[in-house]
Amino acid sequence: MGLLSDSGWVVRDRIGDAIFSRVAGPEGRDNRARIHGTPGPRWFGPERPVRRVHADASMFIGGLSALLLQSLHPLAMAAIAGHSGFRGDPWGRLQRTSTFLAVTTYGPADSAQQAVDRVRAVHERVRGTTPAGQEYRAADPHLLCWVHIAEVDSFLRAHQRYGARPLDAADCDAYVEDMARIAIALGVPDPPTNRAELTDRLAAYRGELRSTPEARSAARFLLLNPPVPVLARLPYGALAAGAVSLLPVWASRALWLPRAPTVEGVFVRPFGTAVTAGLRWALARPGGPARRGRPDRLTGPGQGTAG
Repeated sequence: MGLLSDSGWVVRDRIGDAIFSRVAGPEGRDNRARIHGTPGPRWFGPERPVRRVHADASMFIGGLSALLLQSLHPLAMAAIAGHSGFRGDPWGRLQRTSTFLAVTTYGPADSAQQAVDRVRAVHERVRGTTPAGQEYRAADPHLLCWVHIAEVDSFLRAHQRYGARPLDAADCDAYVEDMARIAIALGVPDPPTNRAELTDRLAAYRGELRSTPEARSAARFLLLNPPVPVLARLPYGALAAGAVSLLPVWASRALWLPRAPTVEGVFVRPFGTAVTAGLRWALARPGGPARRGRPDRLTGPGQGTAG
């Protein structure tokens, strides 16, 4: 029995380490130790819902869904395509994004501010012209707000559908409020602070969103030609299908993504739930005497894969 238990821990450690190294990058362990081990005040206390959401494996689905939704704004899509490196270095982009989320969610307040300052400096340099001739600036507060609300809505939808502990109505509002703290620091002057405001703000952007060849190409890259190992294609496919199922119907239609409610209910949601549960298991915090004193591995994209 003991040998079987030890073998199970070894398998879980190997899978978890492989996922962690992909998402957190070569400096992931050092970043994790620094984020969680450095004393000092944080932007968010341990009781805040942003910590629960960002620590859950549902963030893998929410992050992918957010990218799909964000791509429907032509200016945001142009900035992503021209400057983010999501095609040439998709893992690097993921590692930078997940580390930023980990630092701002869990790190000391001064480290969170430094991370925000670095991102704002990058935004100031990102500017250009879309294929249609529109000028864009990544530091534009209006464009920043779109990127922000698409992320918040997608992360929250994913957590409510695939998270281990969905939030109640009050905590959903509190999560939007928590994320507004980060948005203000990044240069969004008036982000939504509750779910009703989030819904209204998303609706206010509808007139600016449209299907473009660049957005549809990005969706094909993310969904059909992902840069993942062959053995990971099936679970990634479940995550991708879950991400599409979270999109509003108008958004999936704009990206030419097929939707079948019956299939989503019978296959997509159960498979998405199973894969997120598997990720949660692989990245779970080791606890108890069965670990024989091994250090904890923190859980989820917020703590485990980015911290």
